[in-house]
Amino acid sequence: MDQITIKDLEVFYRVGVTAEERAQPQRLLLTIELEHPFAAAVATDDLEKTINYYSVAQRLLRFGETRAWNLIETAAVEITRLIMDEFKPQKVSVEVKKFVLAQASYVSVRVNREG
Repeated sequence: MDQITIKDLEVFYRVGVTAEERAQPQRLLLTIELEHPFAAAVATDDLEKTINYYSVAQRLLRFGETRAWNLIETAAVEITRLIMDEFKPQKVSVEVKKFVLAQASYVSVRVNREG
């Protein structure tokens, strides 16, 4: 299957178990892998026949503006659902990286779904 990857998209979402942690948006990195056949797009060189990765990125940059989550797991599942509903890939993988442990580079969760 063909794949589009958006690696480490920097977003600022309100995520955290405590109210203090959710008080300010914090930096997260999102990696999105979209499986979608390219044949029709390649045959016609037509953006409308593939998934517009710019549109996906713009949607995700705005997604956290009116939301807050306790868990990055919940945020990852909601991002996955949004992508499946709006962009219709055959498969999607969403990784959310959070920078909360001083002793680790990051903590991440990954969600995989098929359409």
